[in-house]
Amino acid sequence: MIIDCHGHYTTAPKELQDFREQQIKGIDDPSLLASLARPNISDQQIRDSLEAAQLRLQRERGSDLTIFSPRASAMAHHIGDEKISLEWTRVCNDLIHRVVQLYPDNFVGVCQLPQSPGAPPAHSAAELERCVKELGFIGCNLNPDPSGGWWTSPPLTDRWWYPLYEKMVELDVPAMVHVSSSCNACFHATGAHYINADTTAFMQFIQGDLFRDFPTLKFIIPHGGGAVPYHWGRYRGLAQDMKRPPLEEHVMKNVFFDTCVYHQPGIDLLLKVIPTENILFGSEMVGAVRGIDPTTGHYYDDTKRYIDNSSLSAEQKHMIFEGNARRAYPRLGKILDARKSA
Repeated sequence: MIIDCHGHYTTAPKELQDFREQQIKGIDDPSLLASLARPNISDQQIRDSLEAAQLRLQRERGSDLTIFSPRASAMAHHIGDEKISLEWTRVCNDLIHRVVQLYPDNFVGVCQLPQSPGAPPAHSAAELERCVKELGFIGCNLNPDPSGGWWTSPPLTDRWWYPLYEKMVELDVPAMVHVSSSCNACFHATGAHYINADTTAFMQFIQGDLFRDFPTLKFIIPHGGGAVPYHWGRYRGLAQDMKRPPLEEHVMKNVFFDTCVYHQPGIDLLLKVIPTENILFGSEMVGAVRGIDPTTGHYYDDTKRYIDNSSLSAEQKHMIFEGNARRAYPRLGKILDARKSA
């Protein structure tokens, strides 16, 4: 089985964005919020939005199941307050649930969290629990910077985050560390802010002792781990200078990287530097980079091709395509095993 760990509902019907725009207008005019109804989206609209996009690409590129979440750049936790964020989050998560209900063989849900600048992460625990227990989701996307590029929250290793981690451990679900849109002009969202956050999260894990306190807590750092694989020697050296344990003991028992790296040399570097057991297949289709690479004639985000063309053994490819996803997302393994026995 080919499991894509990184998919967002970037093709959702326009009614979803229309709702969001009205919600944002209501920040300045609360009377609009009082009369704002949830978006009216039919099952057929959902089918149409997926059949020509994610589902078609699954068939064409040879993947089987996508771990699917709301559009990351649209989380926009910096907009409005906690109440605004919670309503927007619930609308987005409920739509993902409908996708999974319509296509249970193609998608499994991961939730957005109702984060807001300065709001304690503990306030996101209830929505996480709802999505896991009531909607059958297997994980969450955790934004380390709800301020949208200003980095006003404590590091991910700070105890401020611990109540949410406690809920994650209780529910046996991981988090993908994923920022949202940037409102800082210095940081392009997908070209800088995303990669900055991936790299920053890994360095925070080195500096802290999070996994001593939560030995079963798991994170996926997307986009190939940001700059980490390219600078692996730097991070090993920094950890050594800080008198931290070796990275394979201190961090890598709990952290995975995905393969959202959009050229063969980049994937080859990732596969050479990072242990196979820490890599999950991911494409982020349809996502940040949607064009065709003129040097290859193939889509940049057709990342399965890069794994297929690598020098990995069949066993290693199986780990990246399926085995590691089962370890990172324990609830996914249970879902897939239940399907086999049904």
